[in-house]
Amino acid sequence: QVQLVESGGGLVQAGGSSRLSCAASVGTISRRVMGWFRQARGKEREFVAAISWSGSITSHADSVRGRFTISRDKGKNLVYLEMNSLKPEDTAVYYCAAGSVGRAYRSEYHVGPDEYDYWGQGTQVTVSS
Repeated sequence: QVQLVESGGGLVQAGGSSRLSCAASVGTISRRVMGWFRQARGKEREFVAAISWSGSITSHADSVRGRFTISRDKGKNLVYLEMNSLKPEDTAVYYCAAGSVGRAYRSEYHVGPDEYDYWGQGTQVTVSS
């Protein structure tokens, strides 16, 4: 059992930066692929980024590549999403997700929400123009 808690959301001006954090309040995220997804009002949940167990492999959606960076601190059991050059279209609830323990990263699989077993409650990011 893993419980994930996101933090760091809020109101940001366009062009600004923000960093989201995801912590496991119960259980551990070691040996799990971790992902960030987002859901804007009236839209489906979409993939943002994913990171392998070791942190050596990352993947980012085309819409955020070059602006967002996923990373993890294994010692602290944390995952981050660094967001730069934010745009109003980045406004959404951002969710952290944990994959099955021991399941290695596969880019073709871990872009989909079905590959993740545990989800956080989400944190709102609002980018004002």
